[in-house]
Formats: sequence, structure tokens, C-alpha cells
Amino acid sequence: MADFFDELTDDHITFVNRQPVFFVATAAADVRINLSPKGYDSFRVLSPKRVAYLDLGGSGNETHAHLAADGRITIMFCAFDNPALIFRIYGHGKPVLPQDADWDAIAAHFTILPGTRQIFDIAIESVQTSCGWGVPQMTLERERPTLVKYHRQAGTDPSEWVKRRIDRTRSIDGLPVRVTDRYVSEDA
Repeated sequence: MADFFDELTDDHITFVNRQPVFFVATAAADVRINLSPKGYDSFRVLSPKRVAYLDLGGSGNETHAHLAADGRITIMFCAFDNPALIFRIYGHGKPVLPQDADWDAIAAHFTILPGTRQIFDIAIESVQTSCGWGVPQMTLERERPTLVKYHRQAGTDPSEWVKRRIDRTRSIDGLPVRVTDRYVSEDA
């Protein structure tokens, strides 16, 4: 049975803060739906009506393109331990890039990792809990170090990002993406 709430409760926040992985879904008119897994302790609850997550450069930039075109976002957490639970956050988000005026304020909530290209700032419209009985029980062995290692080797020169094609100027379906004009190093 699903239950809906207008904002995060203290119990929701406790649950979210314990989860090592979450999934992000976005869409825009006439393009593919994007669904991506996220890790690296990159999610933060900013208030009962606002959350954010740190985004590292990867294979694409679909979330940014979809949010620019449509704004809608769903974030899902699954309890892989007990008690079983699926938890969704529905809202509207926006990318905040290092050159944006509000970058410093939102970045202060995170440990900036090598390869950080943006933070997604999400206004919560509703949250939903459901049973999660169909989700398997699993344990986390460890984070994969590969993505952070890759970015650490790329250095801090934006021209290296262009050469490696880490920042995308268009989504896979051709939607425009506003890119960062500087790489965020772990010293930022």
C-alpha cells in the first residue's frame, strides 16, 4: 500500500540518509526517458521540501537536458535491508553549475569530488512510500572507485575535459545542455 506525503518527515530523512544508492528518472517531450543509478554519498536533504545531489561527469548529461526542457524529476530509494521499503521523491529540479551565483551556498553541503560538474537542486512536490517486498535483500560491499579515479587523472584543465568529452553540450536525443566553464577539483 502506497502512502503519500507533502514533504519529508524525520523518519523519511533518517531512511534516505542511510541509503548508499538512489535512482534518478527524468523525461522531456518526444525524447527517451532517462533512469540513472547514483552513489558516492552524493545526496543531501536540505529541508523537508528541498533535496540536492552532486553530479559527476559521466557518459552523458541527460538529467540536465531534461530538467532544462521539462523540470520534472523522480528520485527513488530502495531498502535492500530490513524493513523493506521503496521511497520516491517527486519534484522539479534545476542544475546549479560552478559558475552560477548560488553554487557556493549549495556546494557547502557536499564533499566536492573530482569530476563534479553540477549539483541538482530539487523542490519537493510530494513523497511516496510503498512496501518494497519485491526488492531483494543485498549488502553493500564498497563504492566503485573508478569514476572518481578517472576524473582525478583528467586534471583540472577544462581543455582536458573537452578532449575526453566528459561534459556534453547536447543530450543523446539532441536537447541542449548548459555546460560548466571550469572543472571542479577536489580542492574547490
